[in-house]
Amino acid sequence: MALTHLRVSLALLMLSGGFTIAIADDLPRREIRFAVAAQFPPFQSRDQHGRLVGLNIELGNALCEQLNARCIWVDQILVESFAALEARQFDAIMGMAPTAQRRKRVNFTDDLYPFTTRLVARKTSGLLPSRRSLKGKRVGLLLRSNREAFALSKWAPAGVIIKSFWLNEELVRSLVAGDIDATLQGPIEIRELLLDTADGQDFDFLGPAISAQSLGDGVAIALRKPDTALRNELNRALEQLMHNGEYQRITQPYHLDVPRHAVMAN
Repeated sequence: MALTHLRVSLALLMLSGGFTIAIADDLPRREIRFAVAAQFPPFQSRDQHGRLVGLNIELGNALCEQLNARCIWVDQILVESFAALEARQFDAIMGMAPTAQRRKRVNFTDDLYPFTTRLVARKTSGLLPSRRSLKGKRVGLLLRSNREAFALSKWAPAGVIIKSFWLNEELVRSLVAGDIDATLQGPIEIRELLLDTADGQDFDFLGPAISAQSLGDGVAIALRKPDTALRNELNRALEQLMHNGEYQRITQPYHLDVPRHAVMAN
C-alpha cells in the first residue's frame, strides 16, 4: 500500500511539474541577449560616446520592443561565437549570413535583409571577380569572415594572394595605399568607408555580384538548435515590423542593395 501511495505521489508531482513548465513557456519573454561584434559599421559599432549604433542594433532593439522584451547586447570579438552561444553566454548572434556550413551548427531566423558580395578595386585596374583575373593579385578580406573562407577555398589555390585584416578600416587604408589590389565587400559598408569619400573616387565595384553557397545571400539571427520558440517569436516580430512600417523606417537610410544579376563564383 505504501508503494502504491508513493507511485501516485510521484505521478502527481510529475504532472504538477509538467503543468508548471507549460505555464512558464507561455510567460512573456523578459529579455533577449544578443551577441554582436561591434566593429563593423554601419551594421554595428560604437559611437563617440561608446553607445552601440548601426542597422543591426536598430533592428534588434525594434524586435525586442515588438516582443515587449529587454534587449541586452553582449560584445564579442568574433562574429561566429558558436561555442559561447551553446554555452548560453547569450541567446542569439545578431547579423550573420546563414550559409550551409553554419546551419550545421546553429539555426537561423528569416533573413533580416539581403547580403551581397562585390569586388572593389581601382576603376582602371580592369579586374573582375574571377580566379583568372585575380591570379597573382592581392585581395584583402576580413579575418575569419565567410568572404575570407570563400576566397581561401576557391581563389587561393588558383594563385590569388589573400591578405587578411582584423578591421575593415585597416583593409581600406591598405587598398588606398596600394598594398592590396582589391577586396570583397558588401555595398553598404564599403560605400561608407571608401566609395563615398574623397579617397574613394578612384575605386568602384568591378564586375557583377558574386554568388556562392559559402557566401550566403542574406543576413539573419543565429540561435541554438533547440531554441525554436525564440526563433518563431523573432520571425513573427520581424513580420510585424514589416507590416507596421517600422522595418522600412529603420532600413531606408542604409540603402540596402539588392543585385539584379550575380555571377557564380569561379
